[in-house]
Amino acid sequence: MALIQHQVGELIYHTAENLDAIAEVAHGFSTRLGGVSTGALASLNLRGANVSGDAAEHVAENYRRFCAAIGADHRRVVLSHQVHRDTVRVVTEADAGKGLYRERDYEADALITNVSGLPLFVFSADCMVILLCDPVAGCVGAVHAGWRGTAQEIVRKTVERMAETFGARSERLQAAIGAGIDRCCFETDRDVPEAIERAMGREAAPFLRRRGEKWLVDLKGLNRRQLELAGVPSEQIAVSELCTACHPELYWSHRRMGNARGVQAAAILWEGPA
Repeated sequence: MALIQHQVGELIYHTAENLDAIAEVAHGFSTRLGGVSTGALASLNLRGANVSGDAAEHVAENYRRFCAAIGADHRRVVLSHQVHRDTVRVVTEADAGKGLYRERDYEADALITNVSGLPLFVFSADCMVILLCDPVAGCVGAVHAGWRGTAQEIVRKTVERMAETFGARSERLQAAIGAGIDRCCFETDRDVPEAIERAMGREAAPFLRRRGEKWLVDLKGLNRRQLELAGVPSEQIAVSELCTACHPELYWSHRRMGNARGVQAAAILWEGPA
C-alpha cells in the first residue's frame, strides 16, 4: 500500500489510504514544496527558526499552510524534540502549542495521545517517520526512527506504550511509513547493522546487505518488520515508495545536503472521542 499525493496550490503532501479511511483522523506527510522560506530552505521548511536560521514568520506561515491543507489547527501543534533515543511521550492538553509557540520541556522521538484536536508532529531529512492509529481505542501516535531509533526498536515500544496507556491493540492499528532514505542510498559502516542485529537478531537479515566493506540498510523494511512483529497486520501498514536522497526536488536529505536544509514532517491528529 503506497501513499497518495495531494496538491493544494503549490503545496504538495502525501497521505495514507488506510488512515484516510478513518473519519476521526487527519494526517499528512509534507514535502519541501509549498511554503514561503527562501534560499537553501525553500520552501516549506518546518525546522525551527532557532535551529535552521529561517525567519520565524516564515516557519509559522509554513505550519499554517501545511496544517490548513491536512485539516489541523496550527495553534495547537505538539512537536517532537528528537534526540535519536527511544523515549515515547504521552501528550496531554497541557502540551498544546509546544515546540512552535511554547517552549518544549521534554525530549521525545515519539508522541502519543488520545486527546482530540492535538496535531502530533515528527520530522525527517532521511530518517523514518511513522504514523499510527487505533480507531477503536481512539488514540494516535507519531514516531521518528533513524537508525539509532530503529536499533532501539522505538516503533515497537510506541505500539506497546499505546496499548498500556490507551488500551490500543496491535491487530487494530493502522500504520503508515513516510518517505525516508532507502537502501539504495543508505550506505553505512558495520556498526549500524551490528546495532540493529543486537535488537532484532535473525529478523534483521533480509534488510541488511553487504557491499564491499560497507553495508546497505533498509530502514523502511526494518521498521515495517518491527510493526509486524509487534502484531500489526502487514496489510494495515502503508509505506512510501520514495527515497528522500533520490528525490531532492521533493525532499530534504541530510545525506545529500548536510545541515544546509530544512525538514519535512509527518503529522497526525485524533478528532473523535477518547
